[in-house]
Amino acid sequence: MRYLEFLESELRPQKKSRKARPFKVLDLFAGCGGLALGFEAAGFETVGYEMLPDACNTYASNLSGQCFTQVLKPGQELTDQADVVIGGPPCQPFSVIGNQRGKHDERDGFPAFLSAVERYQPQLVMFENVRGMLYRNLAYFESIVSQLRALGYLVEWKLLNAVEFGVPQKRERLFVIGHRGEWKFPKPLALDSYYSAGDALGDLAFAVKPETRFLTKSMDAYVAKYERASSCVRPRDTHLDEPSRTVTCRNLNGATGDMLRVRLPDGRRKRLSVREGARLQSFPDWFIFSGAEGSQFNQVGNAVPPLLAKAMAKAVLSYLQSSTRLTARDIAKSNKCQQTLINFVN
Repeated sequence: MRYLEFLESELRPQKKSRKARPFKVLDLFAGCGGLALGFEAAGFETVGYEMLPDACNTYASNLSGQCFTQVLKPGQELTDQADVVIGGPPCQPFSVIGNQRGKHDERDGFPAFLSAVERYQPQLVMFENVRGMLYRNLAYFESIVSQLRALGYLVEWKLLNAVEFGVPQKRERLFVIGHRGEWKFPKPLALDSYYSAGDALGDLAFAVKPETRFLTKSMDAYVAKYERASSCVRPRDTHLDEPSRTVTCRNLNGATGDMLRVRLPDGRRKRLSVREGARLQSFPDWFIFSGAEGSQFNQVGNAVPPLLAKAMAKAVLSYLQSSTRLTARDIAKSNKCQQTLINFVN
């Protein structure tokens, strides 16, 4: 199936009343709604909380769920109840570019996230973040896991690559699940080949409009210098015959030589537009972003790819519909075994 057709079939909004959606999801640090789009496509009701007005407006304008513009802090009452709490607490405290300051970074959202889990005691907890949590900030990650365990959850995590779930982008992220039953991470799609950047961009790839922007001469010079120094076999342009490299705020919106770009037949390097970045992230074309261009770029780069979000949502739905639940004693035993394994590996 062609990529854009696949997007439309997988992420078409479900015209269901809230009463027809059996499970409610509390979406924290919701951004523009990448996670929520996947969950709504799987049949969930969502309510989001996000501090950036543009992102919150994008969420509310495209999705069935409400989004509230709010800075999240521990102890807040957010909704009446939640079957599932999900979120993407800011990744900057754990990313290499963000200096990996972890809990010492004022942008750390985990105290608020864990406070919400404690207040609502959902059936399942899920958060997404960069793999950097498992390195310099491993001690803080283990502290977060310990707090979830103390709240009665069996905690499991896995690195998932979006490209294996139909996203035309190599994007590896950490997914952490807290549950009280038998959890199974989604299996990669049975694809003959990964969707490529060309599949996603289609006729937009070489389109030039009045507003199209190109790398400057100084940027081109920087790129050439970088490629010589690194003995680059294949330039870091967006190659249409393979999945894109990871889409981030920095390489969409930042004026650097490392930004995502397509090399045109005449040799010019064209910067990606918001819509092109959104397609690489697996947002359908009907999903419209609010705010100025820079804000839109940041919304796209910060989002969880909706196709990957839907794969996780379907796994969550399967878990919730299962009647199997573990006792507190079984959970404690499983957590102890997992901690022993972590210590052995470390």
